[in-house]
Amino acid sequence: MPYPENTPTPDDLPDLSPQDIAGLPVELLAVLQHEIDARLKRDKAAKARLDGALTIRYGDRAAEERQAVGKDTGTIRFDDGDFTVVADLPKRVDWDQAQLTAMVERIRAAGDDPAQYVDIAFKVPERKYAAWPQAIRAGFESARTVKTGTLKVEIVPQEGDR
Repeated sequence: MPYPENTPTPDDLPDLSPQDIAGLPVELLAVLQHEIDARLKRDKAAKARLDGALTIRYGDRAAEERQAVGKDTGTIRFDDGDFTVVADLPKRVDWDQAQLTAMVERIRAAGDDPAQYVDIAFKVPERKYAAWPQAIRAGFESARTVKTGTLKVEIVPQEGDR
């Protein structure tokens, strides 16, 4: 979209204060929001394509280099021309919760403290909490803290304005 003279574009926003941006007309805020969302979507797609291409180009070599040093995961480095390629394959570990619960009970039954071996956390899904009877909820109130996330605002044209 062409911008009238002295009208900020998405490229100008990093140089403006939030107060200056907030003072812009709602029509311009809506245009800026739409353009930035479109840029983010395009850039995310471009990054996914580039990452896919880098995996095609370097994935096998990285696996070979990692295997040569006896690593299944982690960071390895190798050269491609005048560049060093840094390939990181992070380790993601998932634990079977039912088996961990059984192990914790065995440790506890043996007279040992499971906290020496595992981190134990309790979570209460908000949907379950809301369904509890008031008497049960009251007992948990002091353990519950409610925080808010970040406000998300979307500017959309009204139906009659299209």
